[in-house]
Amino acid sequence: MKAKHTYCVIMAGGIGSRFWPLSRVEKPKQFIDALGIGKTFIQLTYERFSSFIPDANFLVLTGTAYKDLVLEQLPMLKASQILCEPMRRNTAPCIAYATYKLRSIDPEAMMIVSPSDQYIGDNETFASVINDSLTFASQHDTLMTIGITPNYPATGYGYIQMGDKKSQTSRRDIFKVAAFTEKPELEKAKDFLKSGDFVWNSGMFIWNIKTICKNLTQHLPDIAQLFDTISASYNTLEEQEAVNCAFEASRSISIDYGVMEQATDVSVCPAEFGWNDLGSWGALYNQLDKDPNGNVIAVKDILISDSHDSLIKSTNTDKRLIVDGVDDLLIVDTEDILLICPRKDENRVKEVISKAGK
Repeated sequence: MKAKHTYCVIMAGGIGSRFWPLSRVEKPKQFIDALGIGKTFIQLTYERFSSFIPDANFLVLTGTAYKDLVLEQLPMLKASQILCEPMRRNTAPCIAYATYKLRSIDPEAMMIVSPSDQYIGDNETFASVINDSLTFASQHDTLMTIGITPNYPATGYGYIQMGDKKSQTSRRDIFKVAAFTEKPELEKAKDFLKSGDFVWNSGMFIWNIKTICKNLTQHLPDIAQLFDTISASYNTLEEQEAVNCAFEASRSISIDYGVMEQATDVSVCPAEFGWNDLGSWGALYNQLDKDPNGNVIAVKDILISDSHDSLIKSTNTDKRLIVDGVDDLLIVDTEDILLICPRKDENRVKEVISKAGK
C-alpha cells in the first residue's frame, strides 16, 4: 500500500557538464538516455519510487527552463508538482522551498529527497531500505541519510563515518553519524575502506517535515525565513513570483554543509543495492556491459576492429561509424559535435570538457 503522508522530492536542476557533449545546458544529463535502455535518468528515478509513493505525492525541483522537459518525460505529474528554481543556488535553498511548500500541503508529511541522475541496480532492495528508513525517521527526531557500503577506495565520493548503533530493524541496522568527510585522497580512502566504519554519501535524505523545519531554522535561519515567510503564497497564483524573490535573496549553500554537517542528530542506514552516481563518462563505462574486447558500444551502425577498452556512443542513427586500431578512447558523436579523447584519464577528460563544453 502506498503511504498517504509519504512524499518524494526529486532534485533535477543540475546541468550534468561532465557528460558533455551528450548532456547540454538545454538538455542535461537527467533528461537523456545515457544508458541506452530507452529511459532517462529522471524516468528511472520516478519508477523506483512509484512502487510505494502515489503520483500525487511527487515534487520535482528543477530549473525554470526544464519544466516542460519534466512534464514531457513524466506525464503522470501535474504542472503544479514541478517546482521551478529561477536560478541555481545549490541544494539548501531548493530543499527549503520544497520543505515549506510541502508543509503547507501536509503538516504530517514524511519527506524523501533524491537526486534525479543516479543508477540503482536492485530496485527491490532499494525500496526495502527506503521504507525501513522511513519507519525509523517517522519515529525519531532525526535527519536520515542513506550510506552506500563501499567496495573500492573511491576518491570521487563523500564519506560518512558511522558511530554507535541506534536501532536494529528486522532487516538492517541504523547508526548515528559520527562525521561527514569530503572527497578524500586515495590513501585516506583506502584507510576508510579498511576500517569498515565508513560508507559513501549517496545524497539521499529522509526526514519528517517538523524535524527538517526545525533544523533549517536552527542552522540556516536566513534561508528558512525566506521560504517560511512566503508560505501564504504556496499553491496560489502568486507562488512563483514569491519564490523567485526568495531565490534571488538567498545565498548559495549545500544542504550537506548547511544542515547535515551541523545537526546534532543525524542517522545513516548503510545499504547495498547496486548504487552508482554515474557522475562521469568513466563511471558510465564501468557500469555498462562490454564486448569481448572491453568496448562499450552504443551505436546503431558500427564497424569496429582491433580496438579495445573504449566507450563509443552516437546519437546519429543514420551515420555509420568505423573504428579501427584504437584503445582506451572516449568517442561521443552527436549531431553537432564529435568528442574524441583518452578514456582512462578522467582529469584530462574533465579539462577537455571544461575548455569546449557549453
